[in-house]
Amino acid sequence: MPVIQLYYAKGMLAPASKNEMGKRLTEVLLTMEGGARTPGGLAFASVLFTEVPAEDWWVGGKIDDTPIRTHSRLLARVSIPEGYMSQQHKSEVHASVHAAMMESLGATREDGSGALVIIEEVSEGNWGAGGHTISLAAIANTVGLAKDGERFKWVEAYFQAKARQYAASHYPPGTGGLLPALSATSATQGE
Repeated sequence: MPVIQLYYAKGMLAPASKNEMGKRLTEVLLTMEGGARTPGGLAFASVLFTEVPAEDWWVGGKIDDTPIRTHSRLLARVSIPEGYMSQQHKSEVHASVHAAMMESLGATREDGSGALVIIEEVSEGNWGAGGHTISLAAIANTVGLAKDGERFKWVEAYFQAKARQYAASHYPPGTGGLLPALSATSATQGE
């Protein structure tokens, strides 16, 4: 259920570039979901554009492009579920999002050397849709991520380690932040 919020300086994206960037970033999202071109995967692939007035985007104490390259007034915030990606996978996302932005503008990687990609992990239990909390396990089901695949095994290992930390630190039951299947286990281990 990753979401990309793209902030850009006013006047930077012509309609055709914005359209192309939306398509390319959607492809990045679907790839991040393990190629989830299912109805559920497509429904979770959100790209939001926010235009920032040029006088509100300061870099190096200036509002012009003096301290940066031309295509650097871009900031992509990629929100992902906690425990969904290894560091290697995050690095791949940094590269893919940056490439999608630059290719959409017909720019080189170096042209956008100051364009930022920030990955933010949303703690388990903090995603919601339709007025309900959605776990990473439910998201995996919706997008069609195989629970017996390597990716989900990594997710389970991450949350099992986190559950052990919770138990060792005597976190109270109901603290949250664990896959639902591990929440009950952590509560009984902490007693």
